[in-house]
Amino acid sequence: MSLSKDFIWGAATASYQIEGAWNVDGKGSNIWDEFTHQKGKIKDGSTGDVACDHYNRYKEDIKLMAEMGLKAYRFSISWARILPEGIGKVNQKGIDFYNRLIDELLKYNITPLITLYHWDLPYALYLKGGWLNPESSQWFYEYAKVIKENFGDRVKNFITFNEPSVFVGCGYQGGMHAPGLQLGTKDLLRIGHNILLSHGKAVKVLREIPDAKIGITLATQPKIPVSPADEQSAYDAYFYDGIGGFIWTIQYWMDPIVFGKYGENLVKEAGDMFPQVGSDDMNIINQKIDFLGLNIYEAQYQGDYTRPFGTAHTELNWDVYPDALKWGIKHNYKRYKLPVIITENGMSAHDWVSLDGKVHDPNRIDFLTRYLRGLKCAVEEGCEVAGYFHWSFMDNFEWACGYNPRFGLIHVDYTTQKRTPKDSAYWYKTVIQSNGENL
Repeated sequence: MSLSKDFIWGAATASYQIEGAWNVDGKGSNIWDEFTHQKGKIKDGSTGDVACDHYNRYKEDIKLMAEMGLKAYRFSISWARILPEGIGKVNQKGIDFYNRLIDELLKYNITPLITLYHWDLPYALYLKGGWLNPESSQWFYEYAKVIKENFGDRVKNFITFNEPSVFVGCGYQGGMHAPGLQLGTKDLLRIGHNILLSHGKAVKVLREIPDAKIGITLATQPKIPVSPADEQSAYDAYFYDGIGGFIWTIQYWMDPIVFGKYGENLVKEAGDMFPQVGSDDMNIINQKIDFLGLNIYEAQYQGDYTRPFGTAHTELNWDVYPDALKWGIKHNYKRYKLPVIITENGMSAHDWVSLDGKVHDPNRIDFLTRYLRGLKCAVEEGCEVAGYFHWSFMDNFEWACGYNPRFGLIHVDYTTQKRTPKDSAYWYKTVIQSNGENL
């Protein structure tokens, strides 16, 4: 079975990781601006103050996207760029930037997909309690309304949140990401509920846009069965719904959205720690969505498995799992019956410009071929997969790791800001042209 003719081939980025221009044209500060300006928070001591200077170089970058043949581009809005205080007065210069960006994409027939929240909460809202504040879902509603009113005439594809498990788990439990907190279970459950309410309210607003397609993106490490006999146990373990590690599980975020309820075991085990759920809360959260976005890099084996010495791994020491996309798609499609879009997948590598002026990354091409074959396998087994977005379009600021990990199809020299398409960019163009038939 081939991929559908309208399969979406794209690439993705996030505002803080590429835009730079952190304090120009009226932009407010966000939690990542504040976090990276503290000593010792980022591995190489860097910040996203300049990053890839995409704010000033977006035309050059979009031209590269067009030359690569991208059909779609997933990017996030910097909340504080269009609402410096998070709520209230709109910053027109911020709106103007995203309007220019969207118009440039459309000029090249590249479909824009907007992510509303890719981790950069306005600092002014953090000072009001951030996601712990029961008003946070109303703040997000107002933000979504600004998105709808300013971009909804041209943008029809939206993701409410990117990886809530990661920005909550790393930012509010582990403390290694902004805002650097280490909260207990009770507070984390409250944050999760407020985020889910925010998602539901945003979906209601965005649904007012004619022909809008709306989803949420979740990070996941699928359970890969070692043998056919392990398939059911892999599925059951993947959708475990207890209190232990609840933040990192798919069903904690998706079950309330799709089924309108939290897992019974989670609620029982949390007891008095579980936040008070308002009479209409679950109806707000349980809004119809059009797709489930999955960000998949790693996986876990279920069954009799011992990791061999010398297992293939990326620059970030993430192991390679060729069947990760296959099982991530299969498990989630079986449970939620929603079209899946792989909204992120890729690998960090030791990339540099060679003496011939090119960037040779055969390992990335091999990695992507293996993973994409797994995606096609899931399609052949009856799963509906609507698209694939490579992470990332270009090398960028990789959060707490700084600039050493390189995930991009485009190499960025951070000193000169010179862009150089890698071999993988030319390879990806052939994949798009053949709609994956050459894999």
